[in-house]
Amino acid sequence: MDSTGPTDSTDSMDSAARTNAPEKRKGGGLAVFSVAFALWITMAGTTAPTPLYPLYGERFGFMPFTVTVVFAVYALGVVLGLLLFGPLSDQVGRRPVLIAATLLSVCAAAVFLVAENVGAMLVARVISGFSAALVTGAATASLAERLGPGARVRPATLALFANMGGLACGTLLAGVLADVAPSPLRTPWVVMLVLAAIGMLGVMVNGESSAHRSGFSLRFQPLHVPGEIRSDFLRSAMAAGSGFAVLGVLTAVTGLFLGTVLNETSHALTGLVVFIAFACTAFGQLLVRTLKPVTALPAACLGLIVAAGLIATSMATGTLAPLLTGAAVNGLATGIAVGHGIGGITTRSAPQHRGASVSTFFAILYAMLAVPAIGVGVLIRETSLRPAGETFSAVVAVLSLGVLLSLVRTGKRAA
Repeated sequence: MDSTGPTDSTDSMDSAARTNAPEKRKGGGLAVFSVAFALWITMAGTTAPTPLYPLYGERFGFMPFTVTVVFAVYALGVVLGLLLFGPLSDQVGRRPVLIAATLLSVCAAAVFLVAENVGAMLVARVISGFSAALVTGAATASLAERLGPGARVRPATLALFANMGGLACGTLLAGVLADVAPSPLRTPWVVMLVLAAIGMLGVMVNGESSAHRSGFSLRFQPLHVPGEIRSDFLRSAMAAGSGFAVLGVLTAVTGLFLGTVLNETSHALTGLVVFIAFACTAFGQLLVRTLKPVTALPAACLGLIVAAGLIATSMATGTLAPLLTGAAVNGLATGIAVGHGIGGITTRSAPQHRGASVSTFFAILYAMLAVPAIGVGVLIRETSLRPAGETFSAVVAVLSLGVLLSLVRTGKRAA
């Protein structure tokens, strides 16, 4: 996963589109489709390994802890990529960065295709992390510049569904191919490689959308927590981060849970669970528009608590229905928390610090995507899957409850 194409940053995106109005006509609808497809397939490649982890475990003989490390390496790659290359498309243009991102996606698929050990998987995941970090900002900005403020489809909405749709579809597509196609550890990567190559060609044949480039300068993106909304920023980051932690653990160990606890060997089913989680995260970001700001974050916290309870129930009883429902509820709650946090940054923080604040927000989310997954891996190694899942669910519920109580206390003081 990566930044999720926040829905509430549309005003700033539309402003960028007006600035680059002459450029947005280059390539027309084909260019828009090419950028959206490049974003979709790059993100799809990052979740494609999810249903294949049990197969890799059997082939390479590694334990569940190794799976969580392989997954976490991707998230850490995203964080490093965001901090190092966050402003790159502003410096050199959208097109070169999109080409680089899709090329990295091709490389990651190629490494997975020929992987013969865990080391190759780790390399592929780092490459995937960098591809996700590069593609999100560049594609989102390019869509805003090409569509403009008068488009029937809002650029932020298109970017959101291309981004989250890729995360959702990548795991489902790989799972289906692993079930029905020959060579389950090869065929999904052949398909991903071909689709990523098509995405790269698509952005190569279309022109640049940005009229203003500042020139290349390699430096870390400074982290910034906006002082004027610090409390709301941290609460949103903690709530959204809790949801991301659940997404990370679902992505890393769902296949293991289905295979060892439910005796479900369908890789497509693993893909379906993660598909539901990410698809609902996208819808949650749209749902936040219908909620009042004062109710959005409390609703997200309540949803996270309910989702944690459902997932713990699934672990304790060995049943599938609570897992599917918990994945959906967690996705909706996470999307609401992310949308609320990004909305606060883009509307209430100082304009000169918004880019750094958004990068900081997502750096926190991706750190929470990675670290808890490793923690669950350690717990599985020390105990077993069920108590590890139940303990993790309890921690998520406590964190979400803490944010909710903080919101209640703040509301009482304001009243």
